[in-house]
Amino acid sequence: MTENAIFSPSDQPLSIALFVLPQASILEVASALDPLRNANRQLGSEAYRWRVVTPDGRPAPLTCGIELPSSGPLAHAAGAEALIVVAGYRLHQVATRPLIRDLRRIAPRFQLVGGIDAGPWVLARAGLLDGYRATVHWEDLEDLAAAHPHIDVVPDRFVIDRNRVTISGAAPAADFMLHLIRARHGAALARQVANSFLTRARPGHEPQIAPPRPEPALDPRVAAALARMEARIDAPESMAETARAVGLSPRRLETLFHQALGTTPAAHALGLRLAAARRMLTDTRHPLAEVALRTGFSSPATLSRAFRARFGQPPGVLRRP
Repeated sequence: MTENAIFSPSDQPLSIALFVLPQASILEVASALDPLRNANRQLGSEAYRWRVVTPDGRPAPLTCGIELPSSGPLAHAAGAEALIVVAGYRLHQVATRPLIRDLRRIAPRFQLVGGIDAGPWVLARAGLLDGYRATVHWEDLEDLAAAHPHIDVVPDRFVIDRNRVTISGAAPAADFMLHLIRARHGAALARQVANSFLTRARPGHEPQIAPPRPEPALDPRVAAALARMEARIDAPESMAETARAVGLSPRRLETLFHQALGTTPAAHALGLRLAAARRMLTDTRHPLAEVALRTGFSSPATLSRAFRARFGQPPGVLRRP
């Protein structure tokens, strides 16, 4: 997959610096570090070392309200073989110009530079992914590709390209660490670590969202209808079209939806679109007209009416300081 020496068999300790930005997820931090801790436990030696650094050297507030201790600012990452940026929400606030400048300056000191979840966005803004193949969380794939045409953006779980690694989220972070452990210490150790967490490693090239598997109690035709709705957020089809595509009459599809989910197909599809709109309003700077277009509403006014009816407030409230 790569010729980077970090992925060669070695008994030498490997040091990783995790650069955690405010409003990152504790699950992503744990997914990156706990497999390494467990590998050390299985080996009975400190094969993997890590340090957590933050933009100002102070504890980083995470999305769950916990503050993550830090060993210092970004400069304290020097000396590690790998630097991995962990980022989540509010990038326009936390990924400041000085931070981007410092990241661009320090990146050449590491054998491997990476990002988890929104971390690839930070690397991209620093120009560190130009000419590379990369991934990002599925909600941001289209935006990253549009904003950075010099990056080959793919929907994989994680991507290793020479001296860069991009990881789409928390579970893929664990997948990547298991890949790293396997490369350095063999498949047996990677399996032991995965078994400790009652999981299995998935390869980086797998899609972030697996094809839907019908639940035992869920009619396969309802599962197929759900998958169609989730795939058509920006261009919703009529319930008659959905029913026809899954081999049912509209009335029968509505009956099965009520039995399985306690709602109608139309209400469920609208809920998916409004949830997507809410995410965009919270996590991006897209104007309301673009949010409406991307979530299948004919106009900002149509989106606003539906949003207020569902959430009890207009969408603009989410944009206020």
